[in-house]
Amino acid sequence: MSQLSPFDLARDAGRHTHHFHGGLKLRHNKRISCQTPVERPPLPDILVVPLLQQAGDIARPLVEAGDLVLKGQQIGHCQNCVAVHAPTSGTVEAVEDRLMTHASGMTGLCVIIRPDGKDQWTRLEPLDHIADISPARLARQLQECGLAGLGGAVFPTHAKTLDGHQRQVHTLILNGAECEPYISCDEMLMREQPGKIILGARILRRALGAERVVIAIEDQMGAVHQALAYAADCAECTQITVVKVTTIYPEGGERQLIKVLTGLEVPLGGRPSDLGLVCQNVATAAAVAEAVSEGKPLIERYITVTGNGISRPRNLLALIGTPFYHLVDACGGYTGNVARLVVGGPMMGYPVSSDATPVVKAVNCILALTDKDIAAPQAEMPCIRCGECSRACPATLLPQQLHLQVNNGLWDEAEEYGLLACIECGCCDFVCPSHIPLVSWFRHGKDMLRQRADEAQATTLARQRFEAREVRLLRKKQARAEKMAKRKQMLQQKTATAQQTGKSAKGPEDA
Repeated sequence: MSQLSPFDLARDAGRHTHHFHGGLKLRHNKRISCQTPVERPPLPDILVVPLLQQAGDIARPLVEAGDLVLKGQQIGHCQNCVAVHAPTSGTVEAVEDRLMTHASGMTGLCVIIRPDGKDQWTRLEPLDHIADISPARLARQLQECGLAGLGGAVFPTHAKTLDGHQRQVHTLILNGAECEPYISCDEMLMREQPGKIILGARILRRALGAERVVIAIEDQMGAVHQALAYAADCAECTQITVVKVTTIYPEGGERQLIKVLTGLEVPLGGRPSDLGLVCQNVATAAAVAEAVSEGKPLIERYITVTGNGISRPRNLLALIGTPFYHLVDACGGYTGNVARLVVGGPMMGYPVSSDATPVVKAVNCILALTDKDIAAPQAEMPCIRCGECSRACPATLLPQQLHLQVNNGLWDEAEEYGLLACIECGCCDFVCPSHIPLVSWFRHGKDMLRQRADEAQATTLARQRFEAREVRLLRKKQARAEKMAKRKQMLQQKTATAQQTGKSAKGPEDA
């Protein structure tokens, strides 16, 4: 009996669950933001829409100061990535650099829109008869509607879909395992919009050419399981399976979730499509349903506004470009003792310096922490080689060894030990008794490895250009030599012909 390949073994995704290495059991603190239904906050006075909201190139602005825009109108175009749209109708006040939602605190080109309060839509172009539409047309619709992954990586959805279709994947995994503490936007979306998620799953399955869909949720989401299963039954879609997975951090990571559902590991440097799988977030699936069936671009998303620094923690359906302070006001404002404002959860989130930071497609949570929530800084002590970080690492790395290598600039060894495979989940930081900021060291190390790779590539390109120039000069020299030799030969032939002609012209009379 021939042994099945990992590609074929992955067809059983979700039929049995497995465990990944390491991870942490954390207090979720989600209930405080799930007590009230999701609502839209009032329109803000100003919207700041960055033109770079996805992994890839920045969009080119299509508007300028003074232009009137409609809700859903394309205001940024990108040939290879996704479009950017106006979240509401109003007037463009400026196209200029503003503070972006990024861990570095950098600025970037943004479109500043002053809402007119009418919220008037532009003409939408939905697609009908989805079963008859080609995967390429579906992917183009997703690109035109500005869809990027809403799980955090914001990779263009159309590119992921086209790649999966070309590689003939067999299973679509929808990730609803929201493992990071405090964040509950996906859970509320699955509670309130299960039909939209199921429709998005069917559309993505059609675009990928996949055989089945697995929706993974945490085992504590009983109400969510019932809602999704009922929606799948109503849609008479037997190819969709809802699977409960153990609640452990960081199970929501793509590679960790695949390990849980299949027992297989994505090869280092490879992609889930190598196993015949494509992973998308449940919020991305809901956005796909709106983009295809209604023609709506991605201009809003569910966001959790929570933490002990928020008066009434809850989930909101916020427009892209909304300043954070507007959402905080919609939740009753601050409690008065906020020490830090974080985008994302406490494990993988990053602090921002201002609540004027705008909402972008990658923002799933605004977390306001008080002094009591933030541990007092501890002095970093030498590593005692206890191995706790290795036991907790979900990527099966050796953090203590990587720290030694990064700290001493041993970049080749660090790369060999898998530094680039670090998912920066923070598990090693959490358990380190020496209070070593391991993730910060690893981020620095990964930046150095990327810099070295860029320098090596630049060196290779320079060498290739030099070698090409030498070849080109050699060819020119050879061509010139051949031309001179040919001219010399022609001249010799002409001289010989002239001499021969002169001899033949002398007859007996001349003699």
